[in-house]
Amino acid sequence: MLKITAFNGSARKDGNTAILLNAALAELKAQGFETELVQLAGKPLRGCMACNGCFKNKDKKCVQPDDGLNGYIEKMSASAGVLIGSPTYFADVSSETKALIDRAGYVSMANGGLFRRKAGAAVVAVRRGGAIHAFDTINHFFTINQMMIPGSNYWNVGVGRVIGEVENDKEGMTTMKVLGENMAWLLSKLHGLPGK
Repeated sequence: MLKITAFNGSARKDGNTAILLNAALAELKAQGFETELVQLAGKPLRGCMACNGCFKNKDKKCVQPDDGLNGYIEKMSASAGVLIGSPTYFADVSSETKALIDRAGYVSMANGGLFRRKAGAAVVAVRRGGAIHAFDTINHFFTINQMMIPGSNYWNVGVGRVIGEVENDKEGMTTMKVLGENMAWLLSKLHGLPGK
């Protein structure tokens, strides 16, 4: 069974970003994929130190003291598809999301492209503006890692401020459902599985 792992880069566990990710994961699960949501809230994830230790060691790991990142890299490597979600902070991704993509991306490149040809999709929660910039930031991680990006019927954005408010964004919730459907279709084609 193929696995899809979603990373919630919000500082709020089970907030709007998690709700959006779970909407996409529900469709993937309904189509027979194994799913997991990893929440970065409260974790001690730090940014990249640019030490190049991963290029020296080439062991698929970051050399920083373990703050969870190496486990996240293992989960990404073992998954056929990766969803990365972030709230919009100052018109970009959260610091947790940025630390994840910077360090995981660097380790991937240091080891010949760990995530090459996996499916990847960005999901963004926003109160008002800046969501497309955050969406682009995550997609840059996918493209530089040679990943395949499924689309949806709109950009993968949900609008809401208070926890749960994003569920009132009917268009955003539909976009997540369609994203899940399209990721399932893409993974079925990439792995020679029967798909809808």
